Amino acid sequence: MITKNQIKLIQSLAFKKNRFSHQLFVVEGKKNVAELLNSDYQVDSLFATNDWINENPTRNVVKVSNTELARMSNQKNPNEVLALVKIKTHSTPSETGITVVLDGINDPGNMGTIIRMCDWFGVNTIVCSTNTVDNYNPKVVQSAMGSIFRVAIIYTDLLKYLKAVKSPIYGAFLDGKNVKTSSFPKSLHLVMGNEANGITKEICPLITNKVKIENIGKNTESLNVAVATSILLHEICS
Repeated sequence: MITKNQIKLIQSLAFKKNRFSHQLFVVEGKKNVAELLNSDYQVDSLFATNDWINENPTRNVVKVSNTELARMSNQKNPNEVLALVKIKTHSTPSETGITVVLDGINDPGNMGTIIRMCDWFGVNTIVCSTNTVDNYNPKVVQSAMGSIFRVAIIYTDLLKYLKAVKSPIYGAFLDGKNVKTSSFPKSLHLVMGNEANGITKEICPLITNKVKIENIGKNTESLNVAVATSILLHEICS
């Protein structure tokens, strides 16, 4: 049986300061929880309705009603199960392979989609500026659709980090070389900038290779950062 204090704790984890104070975050829904249980993340506790429990009889779980699940949930339509998960820290990555670097990404939906795209294209590491949206934000976790458990996400001082990088650093710029006619090494860093302001002025001088996605239609000024990341990763990885 769930207690009022447990519900209060779960509700409080909608806020970043509480997530890091308790070192816990929330994962919701059958698909996301299934991905979680197949990962190396440590589950603190599981709360589920009878339907989920009947399908997963071997799991140690607290049974809740649909009403109780709705009280805990960040979703409009809660889906049978909710997990409290211990926050996992990742070490600084090696420079082997492709590393995506996020410079001030603000929107949780964009962040979640970028995590999914990295998972899709086999990118194992994302390095983020400290002002990039928290990857344990409930909206990020939900939109990442389980990919958050397979991609290492690290927050650091980007300027200091990129100054120490030895592999080429790519970034998207309007005056860059057409990505379609560019060639790419096996190991590189790809910097994606803030939705409104792009890559910060301090980071720009560190970009060794500027690329662009050709605006064929000429009818719109810019691409959504998650869409742009997907296109660039397709070209780099193909």
